[in-house]
Formats: sequence, structure tokens, C-alpha cells
Amino acid sequence: MKKVIIVLLLVSFIVLAACSSGSDDASSGGEVDKITVWAWDPNFNIRALNLAKDVYVSVDGDLEIEIVENAQDDIIQRLNTSLSSGTNTGLPNIVLIEDYRAQSFLQAYPDAFHKITGSFDTDDFAPYKLSPTSLDGENYGLPFDTGVTGMYVRTDYLAAAGYTVEDVTNIDWNQYIEIGKAVKEATGKHMITLDPNDLGIIRMMIQSSGSWYVKEDGSTPDIDGNEALAEAFATYKELIEADLVKPISDWSQFVSGFNNGDVATVVTGNWITPSVKAEDSQSGNWAVVPQPKMAGMANSVNASNLGGSSWYVLDIDGKEQATDFLAKTFGSNIELYQKFVTEIGAMGTYLPAAKGDAYQVEDDFFGGQTILADFSNWSEAIPQVNFGLHTYAIEDILVVEMQNYLNGKDVNEALADAHRQAEAQIK
Repeated sequence: MKKVIIVLLLVSFIVLAACSSGSDDASSGGEVDKITVWAWDPNFNIRALNLAKDVYVSVDGDLEIEIVENAQDDIIQRLNTSLSSGTNTGLPNIVLIEDYRAQSFLQAYPDAFHKITGSFDTDDFAPYKLSPTSLDGENYGLPFDTGVTGMYVRTDYLAAAGYTVEDVTNIDWNQYIEIGKAVKEATGKHMITLDPNDLGIIRMMIQSSGSWYVKEDGSTPDIDGNEALAEAFATYKELIEADLVKPISDWSQFVSGFNNGDVATVVTGNWITPSVKAEDSQSGNWAVVPQPKMAGMANSVNASNLGGSSWYVLDIDGKEQATDFLAKTFGSNIELYQKFVTEIGAMGTYLPAAKGDAYQVEDDFFGGQTILADFSNWSEAIPQVNFGLHTYAIEDILVVEMQNYLNGKDVNEALADAHRQAEAQIK
């Protein structure tokens, strides 16, 4: 009897082990009754997901789609914790990942994400989004929102200094500085806000020239001898020395800087539009033009990017259904993108959507300008770069070296020191 019991126990353990192994088998890919999506920002990404969910009911009304809101930092931590431990238990079927961070996940966990190559037409999306969402020629991310930049300008401040919107359209940063001096003299207003701990403006500058902090392989630092980065550092310093900068230290100060009328321009991603429009009293006094290009770089253009994210499918059960959901909503539905604009004020990077009526609406706040159509056109000119794996780690180093440079250190020496630190830190 004891032997029989022992045999039965052994069989039970084997069965349980097999079941456990099967639950963590990332390649099984079976169908499920429910898929789960992780994203952040209830007013933007979560609302977009709910609109997509409503659309997909007509495709598959039996599939339950659970949308779970998490802070972006929490998503990053939870993904890293689970994927580094080799388990997929508790992971979602779809997750939103910021473009700057995508390659760090794809390269660190190459078997954790499902290839969605062929599920959508890559030609339908802004070209600059394809590099950070792809690996080894395969598409892993479906591009979503755009960080296409622009320069929001106070037309009344420009007029006081004798300038028009045309005078600040498609200019370079040197011209921006000269115009800024005139605006400062005429109005007493600074030209721009800058946070010394946030080098977003440097990112915008170097990407406009097709450059980044790393080389094309996405991992080798490209700091020492980086002409675009040296030019960006020099421009940053010139802005400060010309007294065109209002220093800030957080998001609320950034927003209040333009809502309170303290600055004449805001150079950033299009996602700032709702915050600019929040101050009703300024309606009619704003316009949006392309961001300035780098004065010393022949290949620089008046277009760049700041931020943006994309959708990724985990390689677990339900991956085919998750891919189908993305393909038939975010990947191809023009009407859905019209709803993003009209109901959320959100722009995607799906190019056919720009032909819809929602993108042609004249915005009275911006003097009747069709800013959505303009942003969409500018997004097609954004240079493609490989953000690689270490954007924020390298930027932490550059923040310190920027202050050293502003305090008198030679720019080439500052970048050479930053390069050495980056090489040591990101091996």
C-alpha cells in the first residue's frame, strides 16, 4: 500500500510540474477568452484603448478586453521583474512602451515579444517610428502616438517686436536667438523655459540632424566627436547667455510659464496643445510653426520628435488575438483615429488618418490654423534614428556635463568625458 501511495504521489508531482511548465510556455500561443492591456495616462492612452475596444466589438464580440491602468514607471518595473525571472505569469497580452525604452526591452528579452510583422502596413505609419519598434528586420511594435514637435509662438509678442508668423517659420536656432533678443527688448518676456535636469530640447535638436546619443547599433555611445551634439550644447549655452531662458524645475512650472504669458514660445511635442489651450484668455494669440533647425548642420531639418509610444504583444497565449485587435484598430481604422482627435485631442502616427475631416478642422485658438494637418505633415519629415537602449542613462551623464560646460568647461572636453563615463556605465 505504501508503494502504491508513493507511486501515486510521484505521478501527481509529474502532472503538476507539467501543468506548471505549460502555464509558463511563452510559445504556446493558444486562444483565450480574455486579453489584458497595460497602459498609462487615463486621459490619453486609456481613453484611446476604450475607443478601440468599442470598435473591435464588431470584429469579435466574444473576446473580453481588460484595460489596466498603471503608471509608466510601474509598467517598466513589472515587465523587467517578470521577464528577468523568466516567467510570464501575470503579464498582459499587450503593453504600451515608450519609444525611447523599446529597444532595451526588445534586445534584453528577444523571446518575450511576439513578432507582428505583416499584420499592418508599415508604409501607413510615419517612418521615424519604425526603427525603435523593430529588431533584426522584424516589427514588434505597432506605432501609436506621435511626439512630432513644433514651435508654439505668441503672435502678439512677435508683433510687438515687429515680426510675423512667416518670419519665424522654418528658421534655424541662430535666427531664433536673434528674434528672441528683439522680443525680449520689446516685451520683457523670455523666449523659452528650460529645466536644467531635462535635456528634451537637446534630443529634439540632435534628432533634427539625424543624430542620437548612440550609433546605429543602438548600444555604442556616440558622444565624443558628435558634431550635432556639440552644436546642440553650444546653442543651449547661447540661449542662456542671451538671457532668453526662464529657468524651471518641474512640469507645473513648465505649463504655468506659457499659461501665465511669461514666455514667447514653447518648443516641444504636439501633446502640449491641450495645455496651451487651457488658458482661454490667450485664444487667437498663438500659432504653431516647425521647430528651428540646427544652424551649423547642413543635414538638419525643421522637424523632430519628443516622446511617443507604441503597442507591443507579449509572446503568450492569446498573442494572435491580441495582434488581431491591434491590427484592426490602431493598425488600420481611419475612423478610429478621427475619434482620437475629436474625443481625446490625440494624434497618432497613422498617415492615412490625416486625410480625414477631423485633421482639417481650423482651430480658432490658433487663429484658424489647421494645426493637426500641419503636425501630420511635419511628422513625415522627422529623421529616423535608433534610440537604442540607454537614452536616459546617457542623459543623466550629459546633464552633469552640460552644467560643467556652462560653467566654463570646453565643449569637446565635456563630451569626451561624458563619452568615457557612458562607455564605463553601459557595458
